Amino acid sequence: MDLLSFFPEWVMTHGAALLVVLPLLMGVVLAILPSEKLAWALAFIVALICSVLALGLVLQIFGGESLVYSMGGWDPPHGISYVVDALSAPVLLLISLMAVLCLLYAWPSVRAEVEPKKRAPFYAAFLVCMAGLLGMVVTGDAFNVFVFLEVSSISTYVLVGMGASRDRRALTASFNYLILGSIGATFFVVGLGFLFMETGTLNMADMARILRDLDGGSRVAQVAFAFIIIGLGLKLAMFPLHVWLPSAYAHSPSFVTAFLASTATKAALYLLLRFTFTIFDVNINYVGRAEMILLVGFGVAGMIFASLQAIFQTDARRTLAYSSVAQVGYMLLGIGLATAAGAAAGYLHLLNHAVIKGGLFICLGAMWYRFGITRISDFRGLSKTMPWTMGAFTISALSLIGVPFTAGFVSKVNLATAAANEGWWWAVGVIVITSILAIIYMGNILKEAYFKEPPVVNGAIVARNEAPLMMLIPMWALALASIAIGINSDLMVQAANGAAELLFPVTNALPGGVTP
Repeated sequence: MDLLSFFPEWVMTHGAALLVVLPLLMGVVLAILPSEKLAWALAFIVALICSVLALGLVLQIFGGESLVYSMGGWDPPHGISYVVDALSAPVLLLISLMAVLCLLYAWPSVRAEVEPKKRAPFYAAFLVCMAGLLGMVVTGDAFNVFVFLEVSSISTYVLVGMGASRDRRALTASFNYLILGSIGATFFVVGLGFLFMETGTLNMADMARILRDLDGGSRVAQVAFAFIIIGLGLKLAMFPLHVWLPSAYAHSPSFVTAFLASTATKAALYLLLRFTFTIFDVNINYVGRAEMILLVGFGVAGMIFASLQAIFQTDARRTLAYSSVAQVGYMLLGIGLATAAGAAAGYLHLLNHAVIKGGLFICLGAMWYRFGITRISDFRGLSKTMPWTMGAFTISALSLIGVPFTAGFVSKVNLATAAANEGWWWAVGVIVITSILAIIYMGNILKEAYFKEPPVVNGAIVARNEAPLMMLIPMWALALASIAIGINSDLMVQAANGAAELLFPVTNALPGGVTP
C-alpha cells in the first residue's frame, strides 16, 4: 500500500511552510500561557504534527520528486522559496522526531531542572528553536538561512541559560555560547554579503547557476567562501572552533543538551553540505583545496584531539561533549573527501550520530534525575541501581564506539570504505585509532557502572531506583533504533545515497531556482 495515500493533498502542498510557521506561531502562544502542563502538551502536539508533515515530505522525496514552495506565490529567484529535496528532507524528519522524543523526556526532566514560573516560556523558546532549525534546512534563500540561524541561536542561548536553577555555570556557558555564536553568525552574514556582490541574487540555486557561469567567480567569491566556512565552522563546533560546546552541553538542562546534541550541529553540517556542493562547485580549484586542507585537516585533528580530551574528563557530560566534537570530525572527513561515497558516508554519520548521542544524553539526564549523577566516579554500580537506563546507555555507547550490529558501525565502515577507495589508508587508520580511543573513554564509564558496587549511604547500599517511564521510552526508542540500523541499514543508506546523488554532479536546473 502506498503510504502517501494516507496524507491529504494539503500536506504535500503546504507541508514545507507549515513545518516552520506552526512551531513559530505556537511559540508565541506558549510564551503567555499560565499553565506549564498546557504548554508542554501543546509543544508535544506541535512536534508530533511536524513529524507527520516531515514524514509525508520524505515519502514524497523518496518517490523521486523535489518540492518547491513559493512563499506568497512569488516564484524564485525573486521570491523566497522553500525547497525539500533528498538532502533536506531526512534532516527535517530527524529534527522533528528528536523533538517528539525529547519532549516526552522533558515532562519529568524540565520539572526537576527549570523553575516553575519559567517552564511555559521554556517550551516557547524550544518551539522557536525548533522552527529556526527547520527553517535553516528548508529555505532556499541564503539570507533566510541567516535569519533562521539567528532565530534558533538566540532561543538556544535562552534555553541554555535556563539551566542556572540547577547549575549557575549555565549562565557563563550561555554567555560564551552567545559571544562565539554571534561571531560565527557575523562571519556567515558577511560571507553572504560578498556572495550577493558577486552574483546579485540571494536565491541559493540562482547563486549556484551564476557561479558556475563565472567558473567559480572572482576573488570576491573566494572571500565569501572563506567567511561562510568559518561562520558555519563555529556553528557546527568544528575543531578548533568548538570551545563553546563542552560547557554548553555540560551545564544546560539535560533536555536541552539531548536536543541540541542530536539536531543543532547536524543542521549546521547540512548547511555546510548545501553551500559547499550546491552553491559553490567542489570542482573549482579554491573550493577543492579548502575541502582537502580545511575540512579534512580540522576534521582529523578534531577526531584525535577531542577523543584524547574526552579520555581525561571527570564529568560524563563533558566526556560526551568532546566526543561530539570528535564525531563532527568524522563527518567533516567524509565531506572533505569530495566524492559521492565520502559525502554519503558523512551524511549517513550525521543521521546515525543524532540517534546515538541523543540516546546517551537522555540516559545521562535520567541518571541525574534519580541520583544527581554527573561525575564518572558516581556511576559506581549503576547497572544494579538503574539497570534499564544503564542498558540503554550501554547500547548507545557501543554504537558510538562502532561495535558491529549498531548504527555507529555502519557509519564508520562506510566512511572507511570511502577513504580506502581514494587510497587514503592513513584516514582509515585514524578512524580505527579514534574508535579505540572511544573504547577507552566510554569504557571508563561502563567500568564504573558494571564492575563496581553501588555506594553505601547511611549504612545501606543505595537501592534500585529506575528512571520514570517518560524517560525510559525515548532512551530505549533511540537505543533500539541504533540496533535496528546496525542490523538493517537500507533506509538510512538509501537516504544518504539520495543526498549524495543530489550533490554529485550538480545539475544545471536546481530545485527552487531558474533553468538557464
